[in-house]
Amino acid sequence: MLRTCKPESINLSGKNIVLGVSGGIAAYKACELTSRLKKLNANIDVIMTRSAAEFVAPLTFQSLSLNQVVTDMFDAPKYWEVEHISLAKKADVFVIAPATANIIGKLANGIADDMLSTTAMATKAQVVIVPAMNVNMYENPVVQKNIEALKELGYIIIDPDEGRLACGDIGKGKMAEPAEIVEKLVEVLMPKRDLEGKTVIVTAGPTREAIDPVRYISNHSSGKMGYAIADKAAKRGARVLLVSGPTNLATPTGVERIDIESTADMLSKVLMHFQNADIIIKSAAPADYTVEEYSSQKIKKSSDELTLKLKKNPDIAYELGKIKGHRILVGFAAETNDLIENAKTKVNKKNFDFIVANDVTAEGAGFGTDTNVVKLIDKDGEVVDVPKMQKTELADVILDKVSEIISKRA
Repeated sequence: MLRTCKPESINLSGKNIVLGVSGGIAAYKACELTSRLKKLNANIDVIMTRSAAEFVAPLTFQSLSLNQVVTDMFDAPKYWEVEHISLAKKADVFVIAPATANIIGKLANGIADDMLSTTAMATKAQVVIVPAMNVNMYENPVVQKNIEALKELGYIIIDPDEGRLACGDIGKGKMAEPAEIVEKLVEVLMPKRDLEGKTVIVTAGPTREAIDPVRYISNHSSGKMGYAIADKAAKRGARVLLVSGPTNLATPTGVERIDIESTADMLSKVLMHFQNADIIIKSAAPADYTVEEYSSQKIKKSSDELTLKLKKNPDIAYELGKIKGHRILVGFAAETNDLIENAKTKVNKKNFDFIVANDVTAEGAGFGTDTNVVKLIDKDGEVVDVPKMQKTELADVILDKVSEIISKRA
């Protein structure tokens, strides 16, 4: 969800944007993008590939950006510095628009053989990729694999639009409109700080219920959704406590991580910090049952069958709902059938402010994926459909909903 840019309220003075323009007919849109960013007082440095210079003259971008345009790694340097390194360090954000299949493939596979790919490879700034190409090229499995690889590496991808392409084909491949790109860049350069002063507890990942010293009961939760929420909440100014089951994920910057194993352990750790929390987001998938009798010794294979007697674990969300008070409590529901009905039941039973419900059998949703398709259902029964998107993007959608609740209560 993009926030509407109001030019009079946005000032990018002091922000350095490096714009990479690769060789496609959509290069003309990069001129408008440069103009829009310049009107917001951003400093723009443009790097063009040789192919891009066949579509739009470098002088055009020089006139719009009021900076020298770089087109060749082996041009005589205009300043006494290694130019691709200096631009890489200078960038607060690095955007490539249009991004052809060629430059996407280079970045995804670590190839740096011109000024644009070399500088993009050297920067530590957030890189935003804006694909533009023929629909058949865009849908090519190799291109899609490269795009997915970049997403996994943390690159932001602004999906192309559908419509009539320059070649006459109809389909997805048109470069996103400059206004949309500007909104995304503003989000990167001026992140929301609407959770400043708030303490957020996020639960994430699976739990493990020990059977014996070497075996346990668990589930397929990867923790990706919870970690994305924790990361975004911290970026929005909150103090974040991430109560995490076993995962292979790195702790987000600025987040305090508390590792747990079992469902009972997770409940204990959440309750320990509950009094100081303003917001609790229950994105973990704790096991519903645990073994009634734990074996301190490894259970030997003495027969063809093994019977385990299970007992119900505490329902963490239900326990928190009973004592939530003024706090905002957000739940998750992973369902395989009757999604809305089951989710609404949980909202009422567990005293959620809203629930994030997804059908784990749907394409692009569920455990282990980088994307999700959900419905947000609040305690009044309002249902908001959220289309398939990256979990990192969905995290902001969820936090926007939390922020709305805070604003209404103020």
